[in-house]
Amino acid sequence: MDLRVLLTTFGIIFLAEMGDKTQLAAMTMAADTKKPWAVFLGASVALAAVSALGVLVGSVIGDYVPLEWVKRVAALAFIAIGVLMLLGKF
Repeated sequence: MDLRVLLTTFGIIFLAEMGDKTQLAAMTMAADTKKPWAVFLGASVALAAVSALGVLVGSVIGDYVPLEWVKRVAALAFIAIGVLMLLGKF
């Protein structure tokens, strides 16, 4: 296992997830249900499943599409989501 890749991935994902809607939803659910461990387990499994899907799709796409184009499409998707959020549609 490449420790550098592991630590870089951890750092990027940790910072990207900090303060997002998922974290706020988990805080709200933990406060509402008073069952923080159940919320933690559910949120952890969900994040692991979504991450696994992303890694699988990324590894397949990486075999057929140049990395530059993957980055461009991702950037456009983030811009589109941002615009939709500003317009109150997302």
